[in-house]
Amino acid sequence: MTIRLYDTSARQIRDFTPIAPGCVSIYLCGATVQAAPHIGHIRSGLNFDIMRRWFAYRGYDVTFVRNVTDIDDKIIAKAAAQGRPWWSIGYENECAFNAAYDALGCLRPTVEPRATGHVPEMIEMMRGLIERGHAYAADGNVYFDVRSFPGYLELSNQELDNLLQPSGEGETGKRDPRDFAMWKAAKEGEPSWETPWGRGRPGWHLECSAMAHKYLGEAFDIHGGGIDLIFPHHENEIAQAKAFGDAFARYWVHNAWVTMSGEKMSKSLGNSVLVSEMVKHWRPIVLRYYLGTPHYRSMIEYSEDALREAEAAFARIEGFMQRVVEKAGTVEPAAEVPPAFAEAMDDDLGVPQALAIVHTAVRQGNSALGADDKESAVARLAEVRAMLGVLGLDPLDEQWAAGDGRGEDLHGVVDSLVRLVLEQREAARGRKDWASADAIRDQLQQSGLVIEDTPAGPRWTLG
Repeated sequence: MTIRLYDTSARQIRDFTPIAPGCVSIYLCGATVQAAPHIGHIRSGLNFDIMRRWFAYRGYDVTFVRNVTDIDDKIIAKAAAQGRPWWSIGYENECAFNAAYDALGCLRPTVEPRATGHVPEMIEMMRGLIERGHAYAADGNVYFDVRSFPGYLELSNQELDNLLQPSGEGETGKRDPRDFAMWKAAKEGEPSWETPWGRGRPGWHLECSAMAHKYLGEAFDIHGGGIDLIFPHHENEIAQAKAFGDAFARYWVHNAWVTMSGEKMSKSLGNSVLVSEMVKHWRPIVLRYYLGTPHYRSMIEYSEDALREAEAAFARIEGFMQRVVEKAGTVEPAAEVPPAFAEAMDDDLGVPQALAIVHTAVRQGNSALGADDKESAVARLAEVRAMLGVLGLDPLDEQWAAGDGRGEDLHGVVDSLVRLVLEQREAARGRKDWASADAIRDQLQQSGLVIEDTPAGPRWTLG
């Protein structure tokens, strides 16, 4: 058994070898909490949740760090525009992110540090970089000298002479326009902290280098994030950490975007789809299926048609599971997933290939049900539950069985109403009024319900 991952820095799939045998350490760039999350934001957390679950299934002790960037230019600008404290903007949206992660079944991280809680660690790192000649103070700012670090831009595979480094307002005193800010001098009315170089606030890149060092040490296994973070964020993280003396991350894993009309989903484009709104119209477990089952390195082009296809595919799985439970009672997950499923997951988290094994087991289970082969149907359900459990998609697991947060309170009401109609249909059939019985069935199907006649009587499911 060897897990293999695509390493952005190596530009190839590599065998995963942990620093400490039996343990895996993961740092994921989490939310910048300037706004509530859309499904593009949550995809990253969901992809790495699946990674974490697979490592745990394979027997690893996982330490998973996902940070919160709770101070940046956009948060400060929103606070000023709304006349609110900057921290209230951040905290409100941090809660919204956590609610979205919870709704889609993501496990809580081992630790979730906030940037503003780690200013002492940032000061320590800046002091060390200045002493080593990799950073300098100017006009209250502290900059990283990119020419002092020979490995700069190896992750993004760029040439320094062609680089256009983005600069923010007030970033004065640079020796080279490509140097990047680790610390920004205080501006009137903005939050600031005292440092040996004057009051100010942290730069985005410094935050993650300092927090990764604090919680995972000088070297850790995997650093993750969206592909949009490769440059400048991850490139600058590497420069700071390695120039400070850390070995830093051994593997760099990046997930692709959720797009709309070919463009990255983002608040600035006005094409975002908030998770809080999506879960009012789609079951959260279906959203998880939709976002989590494409390969993490593949783009997802958002559309309602694609979501409906995901809903229908998941309904086929649920329908099989429900029929077996009705016939055989509770079925526990198998102790191990099928070898073909494990092989797909070991190969760079090949969820699409693994999911094909799930659907094959469902088809085999349905055939067994049709042949009244209860033993085989139960065996297939046990396998399906084991596989879905690894993906965080087992609808019989307690995290989903307790209710998915969308309309569960109405399920009993709908069930009662549908059963009244089905009783009318059964009465029509008893009178041999086949036209009325068929008309009732057709009307129910037009309403989005699938009616199945079974030896125990008619049953309904969502179409």
